[in-house]
Amino acid sequence: MSSAEQWVALMGRRDAPTDGVTDYCSFLGDALSTHGIHLKKVRVTWNENGWTAALRALEAQSEDWRGRWVLLQYTALAWSSRGFPFGALRALEIVARHGAHCAVTFHEFSRQPASQRWIDRVRGACQDIVIRRMYRRADKTIFTVPIETVEWVPDDDRKATFIPIGANIPERLILRKPTPADKEKTVAIFGVTGPPSMASEVNAIISVVREAGRSLPGLRLLLVGRGSSDAGLFLTPALRGDGVEVITKGILPAEQVAHELESVDAFLFLRGAVTAQRGSALAAIACGLPIVGYQNGRVSHPLDEAGVEWAPLGDTGALARGLVRVLTDKHRWTDLHDRNLRVQQNYFSWIRIAHQYSTVLSE
Repeated sequence: MSSAEQWVALMGRRDAPTDGVTDYCSFLGDALSTHGIHLKKVRVTWNENGWTAALRALEAQSEDWRGRWVLLQYTALAWSSRGFPFGALRALEIVARHGAHCAVTFHEFSRQPASQRWIDRVRGACQDIVIRRMYRRADKTIFTVPIETVEWVPDDDRKATFIPIGANIPERLILRKPTPADKEKTVAIFGVTGPPSMASEVNAIISVVREAGRSLPGLRLLLVGRGSSDAGLFLTPALRGDGVEVITKGILPAEQVAHELESVDAFLFLRGAVTAQRGSALAAIACGLPIVGYQNGRVSHPLDEAGVEWAPLGDTGALARGLVRVLTDKHRWTDLHDRNLRVQQNYFSWIRIAHQYSTVLSE
């Protein structure tokens, strides 16, 4: 491709305190540069300036985008504070009218889960309408889940492509050996759900770690990422009597997160089932770290090749037993470690992801 080729990543508002979509575009942009493609990040600042001013600014900016690929990054709340994301559809129409090639990366491919209140049902219906209209309007669509799991996409539609997301931390593809049996082990949790779900999640962590600690003297629990500082205030006193040391790091730069994960023994995931859309699980894979987590139904490719010790969804006892197995069976630990190194290289590395983007958008 020409060294002068430029694409645009079009984003809605920034999330806080961390923003996975912005990180996604940054890592993707770095990897695309190896293909001679510059990915320019442009944000529609509707939350700061209002929709009229934001779309007027987009009109002016997009006049120079004729013939370029514009990758609109879709999540509902990035394009609406209340989850009615019609602004994303309007933004797509503007750049298309100015002659850009339009691709949509669907970080969400259906309505957000919600209660049965009438307003939530209306909100969900609006999200589905926007997603399907954007799909029809776009020249190409990128899904972060296998296409066969998206029921509304027509069979054999060449407009849709599955490209996995990558970790929002630098990869650490270092071949390691398991910690000797007589040494203390450290388990990491990256990210804890905020209120109101935090209480139940913290209780599940206590249950799993407490049970595992009975077989693993001197067990340490490392908490890092979103929600970890608040969770640590509950977990530290709760597990102190069980001889478990809780280490709380809070929100760290990506490089430091990678440094922390590459030095622990296992990764514990309790935020629902492990899926290839869970950024924290992908961070563990990027560091070759064995994962212990929940499974809910069939595991889609390529996650089915990853190094995960699975437990039935919600079964904290099985999760604890799986954690003990991984940390005491050096052959099992090595198998899971090696699997994650391979799956990272073959599917989840940003170099691989950028190659897929380059191939798909060159067709």
